[in-house]
Amino acid sequence: MKKFALILQFCFVLVSIAHTQTVTIGNQVWMSENLNVDKFRNGDSIPEAKTEAEWLLAGENKQPAWCYYNNDPANGDKYHKIYNWYAINDPRGLAPDGWKVPSDDEWTALTDYLGGEAAAGTKMKRTSGWEENGNGTNESGFSALRGGFRDSGGKFDLINTHGGWWSSTEKDTGDAFHRHMNSSDGVVYGGTFNKVTGFSVRCVKD
Repeated sequence: MKKFALILQFCFVLVSIAHTQTVTIGNQVWMSENLNVDKFRNGDSIPEAKTEAEWLLAGENKQPAWCYYNNDPANGDKYHKIYNWYAINDPRGLAPDGWKVPSDDEWTALTDYLGGEAAAGTKMKRTSGWEENGNGTNESGFSALRGGFRDSGGKFDLINTHGGWWSSTEKDTGDAFHRHMNSSDGVVYGGTFNKVTGFSVRCVKD
């Protein structure tokens, strides 16, 4: 029975990968939606942190965790999961086979191809769904949506106006690089955040 269950799980993963929506931008192939897995590549479960205390404890222990914005599965249906950086860096592999979480350099290659950080956001945002007239042209096909984030104190914020995505590149023991976009302009912003922070993940072909 256990062997049969493992076979079914493996088949489910293959079907999920086969139905992954992708877009080619320059020399890169990206997923055209945020990552939405609750298992590592080897089949181990990624812990869901439903409470603020669980989220903070995972960060304190440098352990992977995911959640939905406001712990609401309805937000997961639209924006998918939020992960701390310890899930990104876990050796069991967060991205499905054949994919990876993009490095800071790979994010830069994407925005450079789209005309630089000041122009790329407009080309990456969806044509609807961003508040304050912040929609884009989505001419890249990246289909970015604002999904908010979870700060290092465990609080949720900015789902109406902000979309943020982790990179696999760490700055130091406490921080790692990310990218984010706002409703107020068409810029793709780079920088670093505490690894306890929760952001979306967008994968690039390995």
